[in-house]
Amino acid sequence: MTEKPLAIEVSNLTKRFGALTAVDNVSFNVSSGEFFGFLGPNGAGKTTLIRMLTTLLRPTEGRAVVASHDVEKEPGAVRYSIGVVPQAMTSDLDLTGWENMDIYGRFYGIPKKQRRERIAYLLETVGLSARAHDLVATYSGGMRRRLEIARVLVHRPAILFLDEPTLGLDPQSRRVVWEFIQKSRGEDSLTIFLTTHYMDEAEALCDRVAIIDYGRIIAIGSPDELKAQVPGNDIIILTTKGIPPDTEARIKVIPYVHNVKIEGDVIRVYVDKGAQNVADLIEKVKIIGVSIEAVEIHRQSLEDVFIHYTGRSIREEEAKKVSFLVGAGVPSKLR
Repeated sequence: MTEKPLAIEVSNLTKRFGALTAVDNVSFNVSSGEFFGFLGPNGAGKTTLIRMLTTLLRPTEGRAVVASHDVEKEPGAVRYSIGVVPQAMTSDLDLTGWENMDIYGRFYGIPKKQRRERIAYLLETVGLSARAHDLVATYSGGMRRRLEIARVLVHRPAILFLDEPTLGLDPQSRRVVWEFIQKSRGEDSLTIFLTTHYMDEAEALCDRVAIIDYGRIIAIGSPDELKAQVPGNDIIILTTKGIPPDTEARIKVIPYVHNVKIEGDVIRVYVDKGAQNVADLIEKVKIIGVSIEAVEIHRQSLEDVFIHYTGRSIREEEAKKVSFLVGAGVPSKLR
């Protein structure tokens, strides 16, 4: 089978800010047409990495090639080949959705007729045709995010960079954004590079995922490959009132138990056939002297992979509260 050409090549990439190393000697490749995700907690270095790949930050060390262009030596060629949706909303509140799209197309020198056809198609695809000539200030957060993803596709980029694209959106809006991203990928053969701290997002969208923590890649592979690295196919989660010091060691010797992780008053037990063994496990844990308040069984997820490698969970921090009327204040057309 012929291997696909590489869309992104990263070798020993490092970024330091004084004494702080935000990205630490990272190396990976992304194939053309692949949906590749960087998963990690806030502050892990995901945004710093994407800013280097999109030419907004110069690497301290290492090399990155995006769409066959070196990000340091050929930044202009890189920018022409990519579309970037940053965390912050960047659409102009003083303009309509159509005007935001049209200005973006002009930046890339797209002829008027071609530009209009492309904009009309993209607005229809994201369900914004009826609101195309309304001010962006009147859009909901989900609508504005859909507009911004559609806008960066006007010039048909080879690679789409999405930095936490659904941060702060409600579940329904997140699903709509997911559907549009997947549809755009299929129609335009896009290579997509996603950063996220949402487990379900990475698992639902990505062909491969790199898990990053403290600026370093700790695991990389497809979601199924990553989950297969964690022993036991079920996790029994015990919420307790207190855990004696020798609890972990005593649970680990139970025959069907593969691993045990303890965080605060929560015990995570990695087992085979969780539903079959949960009753026996509860009895054995009670004998140890643990008082159990709640029990939960679930299949392995990417969060379990993160816990397996780091010993802690990705904390789902409260989504940043973004005001969609910041920056320019009240749009002049509404004054």
